[in-house]
Amino acid sequence: MSTVKFAIIGCGLIGKKRAACLPNGALTVVCDLDRARAEALAATVPGCRAVTDPAEVLKSADVDAVIISAINSALSTLTGDAIRAGKHVLVEKPVALRVGEAEALLALAREKKVLVRAGYNHRFHPAFQKAREIVDSGALGPLMFIRGRYGHGGRVGYDREWRADPKLSGGGELIDQGVHLIDLSRWFLGDFPFVDGFAKTYFWDMPVDDNAFLNLRTAKEQTAWLHVSCTEWKNLFSFEIYGRDAKLHIEGLGGSYGMERLHFYKMLPQMGPPETTLFEYPQGDQSWQLEVEAFIEDIRTGRTPNPGLADAAAALRVVETIYQKSGYA
Repeated sequence: MSTVKFAIIGCGLIGKKRAACLPNGALTVVCDLDRARAEALAATVPGCRAVTDPAEVLKSADVDAVIISAINSALSTLTGDAIRAGKHVLVEKPVALRVGEAEALLALAREKKVLVRAGYNHRFHPAFQKAREIVDSGALGPLMFIRGRYGHGGRVGYDREWRADPKLSGGGELIDQGVHLIDLSRWFLGDFPFVDGFAKTYFWDMPVDDNAFLNLRTAKEQTAWLHVSCTEWKNLFSFEIYGRDAKLHIEGLGGSYGMERLHFYKMLPQMGPPETTLFEYPQGDQSWQLEVEAFIEDIRTGRTPNPGLADAAAALRVVETIYQKSGYA
């Protein structure tokens, strides 16, 4: 295939990030209900036009693939429309509000032979790419468990934004940042047939959760012990992978989360203090760029996107289970 031609639906912060990652000449049309916002983004890309109707995007002959970066409640519908129009799709997490919606999209994509990538950009952070390489090398030995924490402190008025409305967001912190931790844990350990946990609104005046605590187990009883929070007054990211022979610890994501670092702790034969290697990534977040490049490669080669809709459905299945247990369903 020659240059893949893209459209973006949703011209907010994430849409702008996606636009900046596309090759020159690849972005042909942008769409937003707010015409001024669409026109502002189109003005930054030579030859790009702005529209306000997604249907106009999907009938465009000069669009091969669509990046959907709308609010959560619109993701599933827009993705389904794009699939039916024969367009490949990169849709932001969580992809849908309910697991059933994601499963329906998966069946539709298979029927229409369209490629759909789920936008879990954290897999493409350099520390996680290096961690994947180390795990795949066998240096950690058999994996035992994961411990992950992810949180931010919100902002004034956070509980009045669209994310605090369950009809628009599908939930609170668990479906927001929590799905990233779930997806990353599945990436290393596999599926979690055993799901337990608790979601709770402790601080913010909103009908969705501001904290969630998860205990996820594989069929081999490998465990992911996860906590996500929007009462984390100092932004935090910490993800630890424990093997029988070594441990990896990823901390920071750049920006307000601090420099991204990967610590590799290798057990010595005599045990005691481990052999330690530190990898630092001060150059900034390249995950958005790498994810878009992976999507373009999916399209060019016909490769099945990873993560895709099945991965999004698996993460939402965990979310839905925790919400049911906690009275948020």
